[in-house]
Amino acid sequence: MIGLPFAGNGLVHAGFVGLGILAALLFYAHEKRRRGLSDPRLWPIAGFAVAFGAIGSRLLTWDISRQVSLADWWGNGDRSILAGLVGAWFGVHLGKRLTGYRQRTGDLLAPAVALALIIGRIGCLLTELPGTPTGGDWGIILTPGQAALTGSLPGVGLHPSFAYEIVFHMVAFGLMWRFRDSLPHSGDLFICFVGAYAVFRFLVEFVRGNEVLWLGMSRPQWFLLAVLPLLAWRVQRVFGHPVSPELEGTVA
Repeated sequence: MIGLPFAGNGLVHAGFVGLGILAALLFYAHEKRRRGLSDPRLWPIAGFAVAFGAIGSRLLTWDISRQVSLADWWGNGDRSILAGLVGAWFGVHLGKRLTGYRQRTGDLLAPAVALALIIGRIGCLLTELPGTPTGGDWGIILTPGQAALTGSLPGVGLHPSFAYEIVFHMVAFGLMWRFRDSLPHSGDLFICFVGAYAVFRFLVEFVRGNEVLWLGMSRPQWFLLAVLPLLAWRVQRVFGHPVSPELEGTVA
């Protein structure tokens, strides 16, 4: 692969993120209409998901050890998809609590999130460090100027880690489109998507090029190690045992 033409361009990244959010909201509207859901509270819940997803992607990555103020971090600091998903999950539940909506919305949200990530990750691929060296003569090769902007090595093949993720989300979206009405309980689609993404993200982190925290693993991997047992248990309940009524409304 040749060098990326827009490496380091924040406007390009923001533009693709915005397009991803727009596409997700349009799909959300389509699915809401297809399912015959006309409750007006569903739009405020979607708004809470988007707003708190944006807040979480910034706030939950704030690293006080770097001696950067929260205001500076908000404007120029790291963003995290995982932190954004946590923030969006919190936003959905807060929106439900404030509006009094009790039904599960995961089947509406999961494909929309995957669609947003397909488009948003294109922006990441064009503007961020692609990944670690491939060790061969293939991969994304950056020019010296692009390498300087992304903190990488010029003239070296790098793993297109964001392209791997785009493919994952495309496959996930296709499967959710195919089976969106087939799972046992409302909201199961969201559980399966998040569980699969957690496993994939843990594995792809080995070629992402993120800072290693401990034992050869990055911060996202340690976070995922903490939540994967819970997700595995929850996915097992989707296909193993019926969800009890008291748990029916606890997941987005």
